[in-house]
Amino acid sequence: MRATGLVAAVVSAGLLAWPAPVLGAAPPAVVPCPYASIPTIPPTPPSPVLDPAAQAVGGDQLGTTGLAVAAGTAAPPTLSAMSWIVADLDTGEVLGACAPHLRRRPASVQKLLLAATALPKLDPAQVVEATAEDLDLPKDSSAVGMIVGGKYPVSTLWLGLLLQSGNDTANALARVAGGEGGVAATIDAMNAEARRLGADDTHAVTPSGLDAPDQLTSAYDLALIARADFARPDFITYDTTLAYQWPAQPPKDPKGFQIQNENKLLTSYQGAIGGKTGFTDEARHTYVGAAQRNGRRLVVTVMGAEIVPARAWKQGTMLLDWGFALPAGTSVGHLVTPEEAAKLHAAPPSAAAPAAVAQPATGKTGGYSIWPTILAVGAVALTAGVVGVVMLIRRRRTPAA
Repeated sequence: MRATGLVAAVVSAGLLAWPAPVLGAAPPAVVPCPYASIPTIPPTPPSPVLDPAAQAVGGDQLGTTGLAVAAGTAAPPTLSAMSWIVADLDTGEVLGACAPHLRRRPASVQKLLLAATALPKLDPAQVVEATAEDLDLPKDSSAVGMIVGGKYPVSTLWLGLLLQSGNDTANALARVAGGEGGVAATIDAMNAEARRLGADDTHAVTPSGLDAPDQLTSAYDLALIARADFARPDFITYDTTLAYQWPAQPPKDPKGFQIQNENKLLTSYQGAIGGKTGFTDEARHTYVGAAQRNGRRLVVTVMGAEIVPARAWKQGTMLLDWGFALPAGTSVGHLVTPEEAAKLHAAPPSAAAPAAVAQPATGKTGGYSIWPTILAVGAVALTAGVVGVVMLIRRRRTPAA
């Protein structure tokens, strides 16, 4: 019997069924976010986005590079932000998102991670003496105006950080919070805090948010970090202060000066409870804002925005309006808790994020490659053929009974 004949016989007997392709569920189509394109210098491209084959932290619907909204809900506003999220600070439900795990530069919203890390460590009454290293900043850097040798309570530094986005105060707070390890130790602690919260898209390099290689976060991670901050009454007290008299430092500064809160949400939006602005050339405009209405506290995070159709904080209010109008219980995912994050980190890779099956560059049909099936069947057929030839040879050599 020829090998091909043997294979045909086996197949006809049902011993070797040609495997039909198991296509499984087709990956959902990526729905583009409503995006207001504008003529501008393109920002530095972000690092590679979330692996679409991996399970997204917070739920499968958040593993998209496009829009994630609940079926039947009103369309979200058209923004210039490259990514955003709207979430409930108390329940953790994500009401809607656009590319929530897209990794980009944070700009000054990085200071929210510094606050989440260092607020529990520092005594607000501790007095800090400013150093030249604290003030070693780029010429166009945001700074409150600390003076080398000036003495400032930690509580004052927090106000300088959150009202005026002072990079000098960020350096001073990080230096003191790091103890003998200084700023570097606080950076390590910031990354550890991000991991504890489940903010796995985040990697901090500077305490202030000044652009740096490999310094990244995502809209989803910023919501996790903001949730940790807004759980602290001291953070809310600092963050909602509208104005503060910066202390005098005679003889260089005999009178001091007043600083104002840069977050216009506080004076322009009903129920505003705080937030943080940010901007760098690479990050573009970033924003985190929160508000409370009818017993609900929502947070919005915006990344990679321009000032069209409105400034980033105003785009945040558009998202808040959209979120508050959604029915209670609307959800496309959730903000993980630290306990959930710990379980995800402890799980084996196969359980936490199933590996994607590599697909050849050609021979695909509907997302399924037929080449593995062809090769597998071919191998079986070849094996069967060899077996058939061996059996035929043995029969010829064996004398008849």
